[in-house]
Amino acid sequence: MAPIAESELILNLDGSVYHLHLKPENLADTIIVVGDPGRVKEISKHFDKIDFMVQNRELYTHTGTIGNKRLTVLSTGMGTDNLDIVINELDAVVNIDLATREPKTTHTKLNIIRMGTAGALQADIHAGDFVVSSYGVGLDGLLYFYDKGKTVMDKALADAFTTHVNWDRNLPGVYAVPCSQLLMEKLGYGLIQGITLTAPGFYGPQGRELRLKLAFPELNQKIESFEFHGNRISNFEMETSALYGLGKMLGHETLTICTIVANRVNQTFASDYHSDVERLISMVLGRLTE
Repeated sequence: MAPIAESELILNLDGSVYHLHLKPENLADTIIVVGDPGRVKEISKHFDKIDFMVQNRELYTHTGTIGNKRLTVLSTGMGTDNLDIVINELDAVVNIDLATREPKTTHTKLNIIRMGTAGALQADIHAGDFVVSSYGVGLDGLLYFYDKGKTVMDKALADAFTTHVNWDRNLPGVYAVPCSQLLMEKLGYGLIQGITLTAPGFYGPQGRELRLKLAFPELNQKIESFEFHGNRISNFEMETSALYGLGKMLGHETLTICTIVANRVNQTFASDYHSDVERLISMVLGRLTE
């Protein structure tokens, strides 16, 4: 196989991947991803030792240990476009020889866990609840840019959703991808499970109206009533579908757990949600290291 061209796999002068500034020795095989750069230090303060730190734009990375467990925590910024960069480059760090630019013959599997905040789409899911995403349903169309995208999608779920909400054909193609069952069993027990909708924006795509009128003002009501094999749509956020889709195509284990900070049905918001985020951090770190 020919080496991957310099324009396609861009490396920095020190040999690290372009956006993340990471080399293989900087990365643990268990990675926590968060949207907010400020949340990286809120997680790494629990580490017994931090042995690597780097920052580029909104992408902050800390790698260290808790006991004998090595962990990386990385901020992605918001949106599936950022996840497209982050997941591809994380995979490149471990599965491409950065010196020769050739894919390695032995695959390295990463465990990638997203800890985030989200808005509930069911009246009985409250601020402070933890929701683990059994599926990520993308409203952004990202996976259709990849040849392998359709092979990891749950077509039945995506088709049922688009039919139920009468999805407009001018909008991006909907896709659905399941979480890692391995990580669900390890980290998701006892939590609310639901389908997570990943939107390509915070306002219009999630049904928020300020000065711009919505093209589909009834969409959220239709979403609320959707059910697929006993699974409801639990929450809105902006990253999970890309994490699940790209992770599955590249052979990694992925899971999202979010703290609910708003309820879109009741139109409420928990302004002081930081203690709930801290509870989530403590729970996930405890389950990862037990």
